[in-house]
Amino acid sequence: MAFLSPTDMARKEPMPGFVGRFANGVTMTSVTWTIAAGAELPEHSHPHEQVAHVLDGEFELTIEDRTQRLGAGMVAVIPPNAVHSGRAITRCRIIDVFHPVRDDYR
Repeated sequence: MAFLSPTDMARKEPMPGFVGRFANGVTMTSVTWTIAAGAELPEHSHPHEQVAHVLDGEFELTIEDRTQRLGAGMVAVIPPNAVHSGRAITRCRIIDVFHPVRDDYR
């Protein structure tokens, strides 16, 4: 078992406006994002199941041609290989959990 403070977690900006703190377990990856207003998540897919928890702000997410505006407290479940994209309407904080581990986020 590990306990991590924000300073223990790697801080990266894998795409413009998306700054994350990354933590990896044995079978999953968790990312706490701070996302700039107007930042865009390009359309993509990956083999990982993803659960996105919006902590604050507003984020518009499209999963397989279905678009939803997410606010604080809302959760989106993205199946493996589902095509998805999005954009931050306001500054956001979101926690994403991926299973299995995302090696590209190590």
